[in-house]
Amino acid sequence: MSGTDPAGRQQIPVVVLTGFLGSGKTTLLNHLLRNRAGRRIAVVVNDFGAIEIDSMTVAGQVGSTVSFGNGCLCCAVDASELDGYLERLTRPEAEIDIIVVEASGLAEPQELVRMILTGDHPGTVYGGLVQVVDAAEFDTTRTRHPEIDRHLALADLVVLNKTDRVPEDDRQRIRSALRELSPGTPVISSSYGRIDPELLFDPAVRPAEDEKVRQLTFEDVYADEPHPRDAGTDPHHGHPHAAYDTVSFTATAPMDPRRLMRFLDSRPEGLYRIKGFVDFGDGDPANRYALHTVGRFLRFHPEPWGPGEERLTQLVLIGAGIDGDVLLKELAACQGPAVQDADDDRAMWGVLRYVPSDNAGPDAPPSTTPETQSPDGPEGPPGD
Repeated sequence: MSGTDPAGRQQIPVVVLTGFLGSGKTTLLNHLLRNRAGRRIAVVVNDFGAIEIDSMTVAGQVGSTVSFGNGCLCCAVDASELDGYLERLTRPEAEIDIIVVEASGLAEPQELVRMILTGDHPGTVYGGLVQVVDAAEFDTTRTRHPEIDRHLALADLVVLNKTDRVPEDDRQRIRSALRELSPGTPVISSSYGRIDPELLFDPAVRPAEDEKVRQLTFEDVYADEPHPRDAGTDPHHGHPHAAYDTVSFTATAPMDPRRLMRFLDSRPEGLYRIKGFVDFGDGDPANRYALHTVGRFLRFHPEPWGPGEERLTQLVLIGAGIDGDVLLKELAACQGPAVQDADDDRAMWGVLRYVPSDNAGPDAPPSTTPETQSPDGPEGPPGD
């Protein structure tokens, strides 16, 4: 639910996957590919390495491209080539649901995020910066690469990997350090990169006919096989489980744009994603607004209501350590007409600031920011 481009096509989220050498980025990526549940994933790799896809290993060859029957792609590229690859991957015939950019272990994630946010790609939307942290090597990594502190400050989601290799006291100490380095950012613990793909993926919407004729995929081959490390353990041990919460909100009354923007501007600690559609009633009776947030990134896309379509606000909120009851209460308080005052004609301006300029329309405020917005807001992320 990330909105549509000017041509009416669904926008494709672009997720940046980062972490220092050996943190487990490729293991996590392979896990996503093996548990994609029907999504078509494109992977842009800015590194040398090996990625298991569709029952084979693709050796990292800079500039190579591999495509196969289930719609996934793997491209080993330099970051400067990212714009061209995103153009190719967003073509309708590729039918891609999500693009994952796996950065080199020594890459500067801030620059990759800037490229995505400032790129000329109406068919994509920023899907977040996921930072993978090696729990067993956390202290050593901070000593060798002090820039990790800056990287963590930019993250929208932190995956604390290899937690099976450290005692509980160290896990708690590292989590405390991560909360200080990346305040408000959800932290998910994992072993072998196994996080729940639902954290990153929207539901697949492929027609059933597609599935009847598609080729056997990597995921199919391994669907019933236990992970090699899981032999002799609980049969559910290899399944993805993550300490995160999902909250669903539905409202029949229109949302007040000012109240909702106050809620969004003060998103609570641990809230990673919000996705869905908002009805602003008289604020814009012709359109519903697709809402997409990841970390501190926020964007709205107006879309015409369908003939006879029930006018509802429907949102899904995903995070770690969030209080669902409090969130539902705060969202419920955002319902109702805008306060009647002399500024009513500007009630939607706070929303329209986060609508891409080519969708904003004639009633948009004088200056819009989403095209250059960073994960830290219009001002951009911290400097080097």
